[in-house]
Amino acid sequence: MKEFLLSVLWLAAIGILSNPAARLIPRRFNAEAFPFAPFDFEQGGKIYNKIHIKKWKQHVPDMSRILKKLPNKRIAQSDAEELETLVQECCVAETVHWCLAALSLCILLFWRSAVSLLLIIVYNLFGNLPFIMIQRYNRPRLLRSLEHERRLAEKMHEKA
Repeated sequence: MKEFLLSVLWLAAIGILSNPAARLIPRRFNAEAFPFAPFDFEQGGKIYNKIHIKKWKQHVPDMSRILKKLPNKRIAQSDAEELETLVQECCVAETVHWCLAALSLCILLFWRSAVSLLLIIVYNLFGNLPFIMIQRYNRPRLLRSLEHERRLAEKMHEKA
């Protein structure tokens, strides 16, 4: 029981500390390079459509709804600068969730059992994987919108 409580405290602590830590990450990611570029198995996002990500992604917590200082991820009409900010935030969010998944393995340092492995698996399946998938679904769409905005800006600049 002691190991279980320590594990839950560990997961809570890394979860709580992940947001302030994420604020410290420089926003200089290349969203079109590894590990953020789409993988072949993602089929240009079709894999996410097959699992109906559009329906269920609306039901998971979004820190930008809770912490108003974070960039709003709901966009209706955005310029290139706002879209670039959102792309960078997608990279940060994915990075944070991969780090949380890796840090969850620290439970094995003080509790090695089938139950601890099950806890880690459940935590990552429900606490990290959905958020990673959402970032991997959103980022290519944002990049396409960003490219479209840049092309429009170029055309407007050429006409001027």
